[in-house]
Amino acid sequence: MTILRVLTMKTFMKKALIIGFAIICVLSCPQITWAQDTLSGRLAILPFQPIGINPDYVRTAESLLRIEIGKLTGMDIISEKAMNDSLGAERCVEAECARKIGKILNAKVVVGGRLSALGEKVIVEYFLVNIVSGKEILHDHVTSSTIEDIETVMKRVAKSIVEQESFTKKVEVGSIMKSESAIPERRASRKNFGFAFGYLYPVDGYDNDHSKSLVIDARVGYELEDYTVGMLAGIRKGFAMNLFGSYLLSKQDFCPYIGGSFGFHWVSHNSVGQVVYNETTHQYSSDADKRGDGFEIGAHAGIRAFRTFNFQVILNLEYIYTLNDFNDGALVFTIGLL
Repeated sequence: MTILRVLTMKTFMKKALIIGFAIICVLSCPQITWAQDTLSGRLAILPFQPIGINPDYVRTAESLLRIEIGKLTGMDIISEKAMNDSLGAERCVEAECARKIGKILNAKVVVGGRLSALGEKVIVEYFLVNIVSGKEILHDHVTSSTIEDIETVMKRVAKSIVEQESFTKKVEVGSIMKSESAIPERRASRKNFGFAFGYLYPVDGYDNDHSKSLVIDARVGYELEDYTVGMLAGIRKGFAMNLFGSYLLSKQDFCPYIGGSFGFHWVSHNSVGQVVYNETTHQYSSDADKRGDGFEIGAHAGIRAFRTFNFQVILNLEYIYTLNDFNDGALVFTIGLL
């Protein structure tokens, strides 16, 4: 019965690890789009109206928007020349007018908007109209603290249009504006520290005791654009100290990751020093000379939530293997706050 229970536990742990990695891969797949309606067909980008701002800046913003939407979709974008020939000197910045222009140009969707100056700030207003249904799918605006932020703004406006979601949901690491990084100031910082807690599920070793045990970790780290590295110290059926590194699979607030670790683990063993009877050799032996400590290697996958904010919530699934005389191996699942 004991052997059956151990085999059942091992099978369960392996399935849990496979399922966990599969979920991470699905969530991190960049080809998956969660928008209800995917943009397709001919797209018309109306000239943006300048209000109190240099028209050259507005034309640059339009050009950036065309390039970014072209990168994100395979849509047929109507050329600037065809657009100007149809509009002439007229400027269209309302959904009602956009519907008429869209029908003339035989476009399926139309994008329009304006750039307005407000002191040193630039307000970018934009909308998206579906000509087939006649509905305004999206209408949003963003305030840029400087004209230098326009390139970043138009990249996120393009994502907002393509995925038909609010501008604020398109924030990514590397695409944060100065006005957003001012409050809170943590958005410009890379250092982090925090704690995590959860359970350790033995797979091999650990005195053949496969019952779960509580783990508590403290960690410090440094986050780069695509990677994070750090050090972990924790109570894990003994005491562990590891260096870890992770590859971040997304720049958005919901960020899956994968990685590995290397360190040292002092594993607590109840059998050390006890005399054990071997049923195969019919001899008594002692574990007094066996070492419970040793170097440890690990592989992990998980999710970081709220990555662009001054705190992060982490869910981490890890397999650890200690190179000691007991060949201890376990799955560790933790939830933490950085």
